[in-house]
Amino acid sequence: MTSDFLKYQAQTTPHPLAMEISHAEGCYVYDTNNKAYLDFVAGVSACSLGHRHPKVVNAIKDQLDKYLHVMVYGEYIQEPAVQLAKLLAQHLPESLECTYLVNSGTEAIEGALKLARRATGRSQIISAHHAYHGNTMGSMSVMGYEERKQAFRPLIPDVDFITFNNKEDLNKITPKTAAVILETIQGGAGFVEPYDNYLTKVRTRCDEVGALLILDEIQPGIGRTGKLFGFEHYNCIPDILVTGKGLGGGMPIGAFSASKAMMHTLQNRPKLGHITTFGGHPVIAAAALATVKEIVESDLMPQALEKEQLFRKHLVHPLISEIRGRGLMLAALTPSAEIANEVILKAQNRGLILFWLLFEPKAIRITPPLTITNDEIIKGCKLIIDILDEISS
Repeated sequence: MTSDFLKYQAQTTPHPLAMEISHAEGCYVYDTNNKAYLDFVAGVSACSLGHRHPKVVNAIKDQLDKYLHVMVYGEYIQEPAVQLAKLLAQHLPESLECTYLVNSGTEAIEGALKLARRATGRSQIISAHHAYHGNTMGSMSVMGYEERKQAFRPLIPDVDFITFNNKEDLNKITPKTAAVILETIQGGAGFVEPYDNYLTKVRTRCDEVGALLILDEIQPGIGRTGKLFGFEHYNCIPDILVTGKGLGGGMPIGAFSASKAMMHTLQNRPKLGHITTFGGHPVIAAAALATVKEIVESDLMPQALEKEQLFRKHLVHPLISEIRGRGLMLAALTPSAEIANEVILKAQNRGLILFWLLFEPKAIRITPPLTITNDEIIKGCKLIIDILDEISS
């Protein structure tokens, strides 16, 4: 299988981890030798409720017995998609009452950028240095990392950049700006949180000049930071909210939410301003609906903040300079990329899944399922500390 994987399936890096998967359950992934791996990554923040959560699996099975894809998005009334959009509206501010369901986070970013330009009649988009919003052409255009973009230029025009958490840069937001797009917590940059009311100040500046604020919650959203959406921590409500990853409970999904009036601009002049064949797919929407219901109806969100403190308590070591992030969106910073690499690779060999961040090579990603237990946290942390002890000895 490994040779076929390398021969027939396109790769993203020269050296994929190439673990051959047999099955997954709860907070564990199993290889074809039936070796168990404790999952501290959750499919890069996507498997909010762990692997094959019974409520998600049952929702999928129930929908499979009814219908699969029947029509392009937005034409037929399909209960799972309607109920998902309604549930999101019930847990969002009134100004984010209407949701457009798509297939992935990067597609949701594309829709949000189009919506901002269409609603304002302006073209300039302002993003942040070291931002990551996806890898399609529009999303790549607002990526703040030139090394990853250069080979694919020209990208979409009229995109400018500010520095996250830099208040002086807010003057670059002007009456020419259609939208400012920011991650609520910068993911690829190293799980960098806004501080000193930064997002509130961005919100104020956008209001002053008539620009829209897009917040990318693809990674921090859906309970991972201890609230359903990360922006709830920072006294800032966006005009357009983008979600994905954890929304699907392990199934592929993206969504962008805005006011009904704003979303209406995609219906006319031209009609079909944004379209998708498989967006709102009934099986995916059923999985997402079950996921969100479980997160909002359980105590998983307050637990995420308690579990954060458990990680911080047990990940104390001279080679860990800082634990960044909030809730179960955490990154352990080491002195060098070499040390981070060694920890991640040795951990996999010993049955613990860790991973990298895109633009911060010294960081170790820790984004387990929200359902991880305290004992599993302590077990995984001990293994990390043991590896760091070996490195430092």
